Amino acid sequence: MQTFKTKAFARFADREELEDAALCEAVRRAGKGLIDADLGGGVIKQRIARKGGGRSGGFRTIVLFHRGALAFFVYGFAKSDRENLRRDELITYRVLADEYLSLDAASIEAAQATGAIIEVTCDDQAIQE
Repeated sequence: MQTFKTKAFARFADREELEDAALCEAVRRAGKGLIDADLGGGVIKQRIARKGGGRSGGFRTIVLFHRGALAFFVYGFAKSDRENLRRDELITYRVLADEYLSLDAASIEAAQATGAIIEVTCDDQAIQE
């Protein structure tokens, strides 16, 4: 399963010291059907723990997700900062999911070349479902 983060999400992850291993674990859980919230249209919300803490008080991430194929981390926020997405934001993420999850290999390579998306590196490199 290929997993990526957008440039904006990468800045958030750097600022909050979220390591790729935590993102990989979130995708592994989703691949096993352990999705924190299915928001429809290929959009899921996965919790990620803060360093030294648990997932319940940590971060919420919005992931464009197609099981067994692709995952794109596009947005992250602390639970203490906000509860949920607004309806207009959810609609926007569903439109993005349609676009991102239909990218072919050449389009993904082009997006990586421009820095729009960054591949998430996992220890096992192939995330198991």
